[in-house]
Amino acid sequence: MSKSRQRYYVVWQGRETGVFDTWDACRAQVIGAEGARYKSFATRDEAEEAFRQGPPPMSARKAPVARKQKDNLPADPPSWRNDTVLPLPNEVVAQAIAVDAACSGNPGKMEYQGICLQTGAQLFHYGPVFGTNNIGEFLAIVHALAHLAQKGDKQTIVYSDSRNAMLWIKAGRCRTKLASTEKTAELFDVIARAEKWLAMHPEHNEVRKWQTDLWGEIPADFGRK
Repeated sequence: MSKSRQRYYVVWQGRETGVFDTWDACRAQVIGAEGARYKSFATRDEAEEAFRQGPPPMSARKAPVARKQKDNLPADPPSWRNDTVLPLPNEVVAQAIAVDAACSGNPGKMEYQGICLQTGAQLFHYGPVFGTNNIGEFLAIVHALAHLAQKGDKQTIVYSDSRNAMLWIKAGRCRTKLASTEKTAELFDVIARAEKWLAMHPEHNEVRKWQTDLWGEIPADFGRK
């Protein structure tokens, strides 16, 4: 498999500003940072010129266009869309929430978050609590689905890079082997609420698998690998 082409990332507003050579470096400056503004470019010259000119007016930003994902895998390397602030392949539907979890040890301190693919904004975050990565991935999906249901949004999809969590969502159960103890009481209360929500909402927004091997790390990744 050939590698994806190099991208360059401009951060106009974030923890640090400037031009960054990798998405990981850019993500560290913008994800979770209030009011962050950033965008990817195909060449360093384009990125440096965009940084000098400053961010475009908010009213001038293009509205993302959702595209249907084909059943067959996209060609490698993917072509990159230019209608979003996040670096997304054309095959990725922009009207979506990306979710991911991180765990220091497994089990250990677990947390999860959801990121809007259209704006790059962090929509929610939970933790850290004692748990496992799979539990975090499961809860992150349910949190995103509940978030969309509360808004009455039936169109936005949810991306997850966890096949196990997606199977648990389909089953409506968190099939963890983590023991229910005093230490995990808070977490298991959240799990019970998530399972109850799934039982009460059998029809919910679509959940799709993020193809990490083709598209790189999911934008909600905590960058701790």
